[in-house]
Amino acid sequence: MDLWIIRALLLAAVVAGGYFIRPFGADIRLALICSGVLGIIVILAEMRIRRLSVKTLLGAAVGSVLGIIGASLISIVIGRMNFVHPQTETFLQLVVLVVMAYVGLIAGANKGEYIDLTVLEGVLTDSPGRKSTKVLDTSVVIDGRIADICTTGFLEGTLIVPHFVLRELQQIADSADSAKRNRGRRGLDVLEKIKSIPGVNVQLIEKDYPDVKEVDLKLIELAKEMGAKIVTNDFNLNKVSQLRGVDVLNINELANALKPVVLPGETMKVFILKEGKEYNQGVAYLDDGTMVVVDNARRMIGKTIATQVTSVLQTTAGKMIFGRFPEETENGSGYSSRQDRRSYDRMPSNQRNGVDDERERVKGR
Repeated sequence: MDLWIIRALLLAAVVAGGYFIRPFGADIRLALICSGVLGIIVILAEMRIRRLSVKTLLGAAVGSVLGIIGASLISIVIGRMNFVHPQTETFLQLVVLVVMAYVGLIAGANKGEYIDLTVLEGVLTDSPGRKSTKVLDTSVVIDGRIADICTTGFLEGTLIVPHFVLRELQQIADSADSAKRNRGRRGLDVLEKIKSIPGVNVQLIEKDYPDVKEVDLKLIELAKEMGAKIVTNDFNLNKVSQLRGVDVLNINELANALKPVVLPGETMKVFILKEGKEYNQGVAYLDDGTMVVVDNARRMIGKTIATQVTSVLQTTAGKMIFGRFPEETENGSGYSSRQDRRSYDRMPSNQRNGVDDERERVKGR
């Protein structure tokens, strides 16, 4: 609202200047129309320039200055030519100036993204190094783990919460779906918790991109403009940001990196929670959600056992650990008790062959 008041005052000043000065001896009506059109053009140009990044503006300025310098050199050559009409010389110099300035402006704006502003650190800022800035995504705010990370002090710099992210959180919090409503309110509570953490600087900015509809693309544009990193746990946003040249801090990748490392041959204690998909398997879970599949542990469901790790498998869904219950055999037969042996002996031959094949497959894993 304040910006529109300033624009209105600018337009009024330009119109008043045209009314009192009356350039080129124009009458009052023509002076008012021309000055009003000029003021509107200036305001539209200002609105367009506000959407450009600092690199684009700097590139456009440098390009236009170089274009004007080139036009001045060409004008010197034109001035030494003998023209029959002096107006021709003036017209050519004016055309060269406008064309060179325009070409330099457009070329500099298009190549502005290649400018490295890091060389200006310490000159444009009070501190010798620029503080790192991070833009928070909606998903990472709702997730809530960002608050715990901020509490530990591992995130430094300024945390940026754009207005469109806050608006999306409010829309989720006002949803008719109770699950979405709870997630939105949780996100708002997490923001309040982050703001109350000592040493954490959180800024709410009203920067928006009306031409961009999706919130993820707005985050990417804002991060590019500010030279910031995006904090998220969204897999798709992570990939798109990397393709667009924006650095990403993924909370899920951090959690995977902090999972405990186990090696084949080590022994670990686990609580067998349920039966596995394969014959005589038990399944357990670590505190971080990692699945542990233990062979020969079906009869130990509901108990805590010590299992020996045989292999570790890393998948796209996470890490899986395979182990074997050490107390598995009696005389190398592959059975945990005499009762299991008697049950095996009473099986029909076709079922016994299937069990033998499954046992050999499990051993060979």
